[in-house]
Amino acid sequence: MTITQLSMVWTMVRARIDLLRRNPSAGYVSETTLITALLISAGVLVLGIIVAKVIAKATSIEL
Repeated sequence: MTITQLSMVWTMVRARIDLLRRNPSAGYVSETTLITALLISAGVLVLGIIVAKVIAKATSIEL
């Protein structure tokens, strides 16, 4: 990248940051998305643990 390209990218980044600072609720959507993704991951993890325990218990039953 040339100096002109870097300067243009830096100017665009600063403009975007200034725009986000003017609207304090703009980051709320990202925060909500991140929290939702973490909760879904935790749910999948817990479900996987439960399924593994149920399968282990089912295979240990002698008929």
